[in-house]
Amino acid sequence: MDAFPSLRLDGQVALVTGGGGGLGGLAARAFAAAGADVVVVGRTAASLDAAAEAVRAYGRRAAAIVADVTQSRDVDRMVAQAAGEFGRIDILLNNAGVMAPQTLLELTDEDWRRAMDTSATGAFYCARAVAPVMLRQRAGAIINMGSILAARGMARRSAYAAAKGAVANFTRALALELGPHGIRVNAIGPTVIVTDLNRELVRTQPQLYQAVLDRTALGRLGEPEDIAGALVFLASPAARFITGQTLFVDGGYTAG
Repeated sequence: MDAFPSLRLDGQVALVTGGGGGLGGLAARAFAAAGADVVVVGRTAASLDAAAEAVRAYGRRAAAIVADVTQSRDVDRMVAQAAGEFGRIDILLNNAGVMAPQTLLELTDEDWRRAMDTSATGAFYCARAVAPVMLRQRAGAIINMGSILAARGMARRSAYAAAKGAVANFTRALALELGPHGIRVNAIGPTVIVTDLNRELVRTQPQLYQAVLDRTALGRLGEPEDIAGALVFLASPAARFITGQTLFVDGGYTAG
């Protein structure tokens, strides 16, 4: 009988930033369901604790660490704590991000910096802090949360698109640097995934989101569960020869 690479994550430890939000919590549960222990990271203790409890419901170990990924000292402390408690870090999901749904003339300096710092700079800080752990292991998988807007434009999303474009190119560069050491680096590029973060925007900007629907082959916006399989796949041995890629989970949005 052929032995194919597994989609299981048994014995692995995953670290998920933005772990208290809709997508972060979903990712934590997906990794746990595949067999991984999970560390969830974010700025709100209550939501992190809930995400950690959801991981434990799968019979896996979990930890919740309050940290701000835009602060390098916070990130270094968080990674040291996670590695110290669990002994290793096999998977890093750089999921933390913020929306900036303003026109160019509405965007403030603070809006721009917040979008760039959370998505792009945060991914850099976390990858830099986790890399020594993975280098010692000679193995690891880093997954960066990208977007369809890394490959396509959209009005009123210039800061967000710029941040996610930076994440996509950071992913490619890091894959080349870390690949010789057994570390894979990929990104996931979701379409609009309706969560608590953007539900009100979907309601109040129907024309913008209808334009997304009009060019989406599968005819709907995304749901958090839509990205679970892609995340587990990219983290697992089944993706052992995939690196430097953005996997678009977009219902066909970027196909046209």
